[in-house]
Amino acid sequence: MTEPLRVALAGLGTVGAGVVRLIDANGELIARRAGRPIEVVAVSARDRSKDRGIDLDRFDWVDDPAELARHPGADAVVELVGGADGPALALARAALGAGKSFVTANKAMVAHHGLELARAAESGGVALKYEAAVAGGIPVIKGLREGAAANVIDRVYGILNGTCNFVLTKMEAEGRDFAEILAEAQRLGYAEADPSTDIDGVDAAHKLSILASLAFGAQPAFADVVVTGIRNVIAADIAEAAALGYRVRLLGMADADGKGLFQRVQPMLVPLDHPLAHVLHSTNAVVAEGNFVGRLFFQGAGAGDGPTASAVVADLIDIARGEFGPPYAMPVEALAALPPADSGERRGRDYLRFTVADKVGVLAEIAAAMRDAGVSIESLMQRGAMADGSVLVAIVTHEGPERCVAQALEKLRGSPSLKSEPMWMPILSD
Repeated sequence: MTEPLRVALAGLGTVGAGVVRLIDANGELIARRAGRPIEVVAVSARDRSKDRGIDLDRFDWVDDPAELARHPGADAVVELVGGADGPALALARAALGAGKSFVTANKAMVAHHGLELARAAESGGVALKYEAAVAGGIPVIKGLREGAAANVIDRVYGILNGTCNFVLTKMEAEGRDFAEILAEAQRLGYAEADPSTDIDGVDAAHKLSILASLAFGAQPAFADVVVTGIRNVIAADIAEAAALGYRVRLLGMADADGKGLFQRVQPMLVPLDHPLAHVLHSTNAVVAEGNFVGRLFFQGAGAGDGPTASAVVADLIDIARGEFGPPYAMPVEALAALPPADSGERRGRDYLRFTVADKVGVLAEIAAAMRDAGVSIESLMQRGAMADGSVLVAIVTHEGPERCVAQALEKLRGSPSLKSEPMWMPILSD
């Protein structure tokens, strides 16, 4: 019988336990597809006594996860601990340094340290796999690295955070404001007790930087991602977008040219005829546009024990087959070091919302700032006084460079007429 691929697993939370259950449930099928069995032989977690609903007595228990890298019975290591640094990074370095293939669902670690880890994997002739780090069970990493490998990718973008999408679609369906919906999401378990990494766009930015590197053959550049979360989206923005024929979604978007790499996470207005407008609740979706394959659309569960465990085990199947390949689809030395793109030259239409004092001259002040910055206004809507006596003014611009919009907003900065920071959301174009 062919020798099994023996796996050491760090982290026995929802996903880690899900990996064990998946291998137990589908072991025979997995063995046929992988060409040999896949077996967990050792595990590590913080609490030995916790009931995880699986039999752990059959595995070697290791208290220090980094020691899994030196386990004599393990061929590959799976990391499901989380965190950009700390035990997760120590385990990754130790495993790759010990000549063991490494699988992770840790988007933060890959975003911050992926280049280093990819270089170590290539040097050691082992695999670094991270399908589960982006969009849970959706095979978007394989899609970009393998399925679309012959294409020049013009743009990659999508809904990369389920918590934000849950909040925005609930706001859309029920007309309630952000804080109320977020509290409900926390009660239901869709949002963490501290949701800042999700709602401030950091989680989506981690994933976007990974996708951008794969799509454009560029060195990962998480520090260059421009990030705006959804804290300042209000129910009135959702309603205005609907009236205009759009839905609000938090999108991560990246493209590249000879001048640089553009990476941004920001709420955007998505046309109702675009597939992303119909991605609801905690679902994730990614769009990649190739010069020969056209538009590719990946959609599915972006988190959860089953989908994420499925992606982890799919990576293990590749390793069992001996399918390694460069972690970023091309050798590290071939990845381009692209500077951040100048977003000021990007052209498009935008939605701008101002919450202003209900007094004479405010509209003229806003219009003058737009005129002086060279922003052409396509439409302007003023809504009646809200509970605090302020008035909502919403503007849709004609197509133009972003630099002009930024200049107009800068002219209005500090104006006593504005009761809060303006909301700026680009309108997604095909």
